Amino acid sequence: GTEFIDSYVFNRVEHIRFNSTVGRYVGYTELGLKNAEAWNKGPQLGQEQGELERFCKHNADLHYRAILDKT
Repeated sequence: GTEFIDSYVFNRVEHIRFNSTVGRYVGYTELGLKNAEAWNKGPQLGQEQGELERFCKHNADLHYRAILDKT
C-alpha cells in the first residue's frame, strides 16, 4: 500500500504530521499536540484527505498502469 505523510517542521523539529495510515494529525511537541487536536476537528483534516485522493491515488494508478504495460 501507499502511505502519505505530510510533516510540519520548524527549526528542524517536527511538530506535527499527517499520516494517511493513521488518517489524522499526530503531534510530537506540546505545540504540535495542541495543533493536532484542533486540526483533526477542523477543515484541515478534510483538505489533507483531499490531497491524498487527488495526488497519491491518482499517481499510484498511473504507476501501477505503467508497470502493467511493461509486463
